[in-house]
Amino acid sequence: MTDPAPVTWPPAPIRTERLVLRQPAPRDRPAFVDLFSSPEVGTYVGGASDRDELERSMPEVPGRRPGVFVADLDDTMVGVVLLERRPAAQVRPEAGRFELGYLFLPRAWGRGYALEACAAVLEWFAAEAPGEPVVLCTQSANAASMRLAARLGFTELERFEQFGAEQWLGVRVG
Repeated sequence: MTDPAPVTWPPAPIRTERLVLRQPAPRDRPAFVDLFSSPEVGTYVGGASDRDELERSMPEVPGRRPGVFVADLDDTMVGVVLLERRPAAQVRPEAGRFELGYLFLPRAWGRGYALEACAAVLEWFAAEAPGEPVVLCTQSANAASMRLAARLGFTELERFEQFGAEQWLGVRVG
């Protein structure tokens, strides 16, 4: 397996019909705390983090690293989309070296923002690394994420047990 072409980071902000996908900024810190301390958000990702601990330990600019996009609606963070290189030990020939993930604040659920944001990030990535597969992993019990994966064009590679629940791994070739 050859290494994929380098991806230009950071990209210019990606604009969709309603969102701007951009790098994290200091003004996003309170929304990151809300996101990671939300019991609703934590349902399928191992639970919520302690809010007080997050307030103490979160850096001034949370998530400032390649592959992290803030989903911004009207100058307010409503979620994050991650497109990050997977650890070498997790890479298989039929699976991608990059993994898509996303978390949105509960107030943004049910409005299509995750679909809009993830589709835009995948489109950007397909232009940066043509033909490079991307994987997505979610709990199979997370019906909304399973529907989103299908709408984004991910197809099942496998199901496995991890974190006390069945996980679904899908792949999409851009």
